[in-house]
Amino acid sequence: MGKKIVVVNAGPRKGWNTDTLITEASKGAEAAGAEVVRFDLFKLEKYTGCISCFGCKKERFKGHCICRDGLTQVLDAIREADGLIIGSPNYLSELTASFRALYERLIFQNLTYNMENPCCNERPIPVLLIMTSNAPDTMYQGMLSGYQQTLNRFVGPTEVFVSGNTLQLKDYSKTDWEWSMFDPEAKKERHETVFPEECRKAFELGTELAGK
Repeated sequence: MGKKIVVVNAGPRKGWNTDTLITEASKGAEAAGAEVVRFDLFKLEKYTGCISCFGCKKERFKGHCICRDGLTQVLDAIREADGLIIGSPNYLSELTASFRALYERLIFQNLTYNMENPCCNERPIPVLLIMTSNAPDTMYQGMLSGYQQTLNRFVGPTEVFVSGNTLQLKDYSKTDWEWSMFDPEAKKERHETVFPEECRKAFELGTELAGK
């Protein structure tokens, strides 16, 4: 029986950079024989980040967030999965609020506050974290390193892939304001030359994750 890979889109824009890259990673996982289950966080019913109820700190709920909302199905699926692919755009030098909500709930349910055994996750799975950004891909290594270390510790071995200097709009001239911070032609050229290579890389990473 093939592996089950959960894919989470923490970005809102259908058909754009984050959506495209995690779709390619999904195709790679499927090419390796995995079953892919996908969730788009912006399409789920209402949910929140961690509400600090400490229900997951009770022995009978160990490793399970007991808050029931739109994220419950995602957390349940990840708990049973063999791998996780999650993608988010960079908003204001951070990942999206939707990503953060899932991240808080995913990590906190496995945190025990016990020095000898700080994590109760007995079934680590490989993780691929993809971030897209209109800024250069070298700007957020510190922030992403923090996410990677925490995911390594509480979910499983994590690889990070960044696509920077992305194209945001098909036609920058149609904005009401002049976006003088960007060179639209350079953005477009990169999207036509570099981004396809990044899509191929995302496919390869998805294939590798499914094979772990």
